[in-house]
Amino acid sequence: MVKMCFISFVKKEALHILRDKRTMLVVMLIPVVLMLLFGFAISTEVNNINVAVVAPERTDGVKNAVERISQNEYFTFCGYVQTSQIDKLLRSGEVNAVVVFAADYDRRAELAAAGVPSKPIVQLVLDASNVNTASSAAVYLQNILLGTEAQQAMFETRMLFNPQMKSAYNFVPGIMGLIFILVCAMMTSVSIVREKEMGTMEVLLVSPVRPVMIILAKMIPYFVISCVVLVMILLLARFLLGVPMSGGVAGIFSVSLLYLVLSLALGLLVSIVADTQIQALLLSALVFMMPVMMLSGMLFPIENLPVFFQIVSNIIPARWFIDAVRKMMIQGATIADVWYDCVILIGMTLVLLGVSLKKFKNKLE
Repeated sequence: MVKMCFISFVKKEALHILRDKRTMLVVMLIPVVLMLLFGFAISTEVNNINVAVVAPERTDGVKNAVERISQNEYFTFCGYVQTSQIDKLLRSGEVNAVVVFAADYDRRAELAAAGVPSKPIVQLVLDASNVNTASSAAVYLQNILLGTEAQQAMFETRMLFNPQMKSAYNFVPGIMGLIFILVCAMMTSVSIVREKEMGTMEVLLVSPVRPVMIILAKMIPYFVISCVVLVMILLLARFLLGVPMSGGVAGIFSVSLLYLVLSLALGLLVSIVADTQIQALLLSALVFMMPVMMLSGMLFPIENLPVFFQIVSNIIPARWFIDAVRKMMIQGATIADVWYDCVILIGMTLVLLGVSLKKFKNKLE
């Protein structure tokens, strides 16, 4: 009897979700939109930087340097200009950077190569209204113009794990952490609070099924939907964005399932605190979404945050999930290599489930 009631509650919640077209649209469409947005539209890669050159004397050294710039995939050579045109071109946005060569560039370059101190032989003038583009362009141009080709041959740079420096590799684990908070925590909390608002929770509680099992029945459909979303994300990441699964799909899937359970526990905790669906949405957005985006390492390296926020980030579950998945996807780490992240996630899951269920029982009493 109890088992049949439990199954009926699961079916009831599943049917309710499937009949709610808006909820299904949000749950299924948001992951795809976020993947496409962060994978293609939002990028930390710097491409198509328009560069002009000021060269009083177009010597062989200057021509070789300009040739290296024009052959680089990040830059578009816009031609030679006069010094008086620099300000106008940068203000109009026609160019992003101007390389100014000294009149006696070749002679100074030879002196610099011989170790003789001399005045700067190249000046970079950049539009710094976009800090990311300006700083990246300056670094790239400095590397291209650094000394002679013989001097450049003395250095070899190897980019491990992400040789093309694709920003999608960095964003996908963060998107997963954000989406699961949206689907699991937010939707679960709203679902439970809706029952309280409509007064149907009391009807459910008089059934033979224990209150904890009723909550579990409401969480199961969202867990299943989240698993479907997880498969969608992994397929999009692998075949659309080309993100490697170096550590193995099974390991990534296992860590993700653990994070799904943790997100469901967070949703349950919110449902206990919130009295209305609006409160549940606001709490989920403010307490979960913003910290996930700002303090989990999704957008900014945690090491770049102020010390206080670095400490606060330790209690953000998404930080440990994103760190583990990023290592497994890109660096080829296994579950054994990310055991520390997994232990913290397990600990957080147990604590959140224990606190949520205890508070739920106390509220019923």
